[in-house]
Amino acid sequence: MTQSAVLIFCLILLTLNGAQGVPVSRTTRCMCIKISNQPVNTRSLEKLEVIPASQSCPRVEIIATMKKNGEKTCLNPDSKVINNILKAMRKKRSKRSSRTQREA
Repeated sequence: MTQSAVLIFCLILLTLNGAQGVPVSRTTRCMCIKISNQPVNTRSLEKLEVIPASQSCPRVEIIATMKKNGEKTCLNPDSKVINNILKAMRKKRSKRSSRTQREA
């Protein structure tokens, strides 16, 4: 190998090694852009998703999916009403799981 080929090979290796840890995007990607403070009827909820804060989004997100039309709404995680709904759902889930454990 010639001296210039070795130099080019070393430059390519250094370039590839330096690019290894660079993130593709530095922007945050939160699912919720607009957060609603409107009250939600719990009977009209099909699904309630709680997405914890992460590296891609620094805030907790709560997404409600409605039964009737499948519409998704982002809810305010700091709202007292939403926190009460979450507590009630956790209680219901824990009762259900303890009941199934007793039956097994």
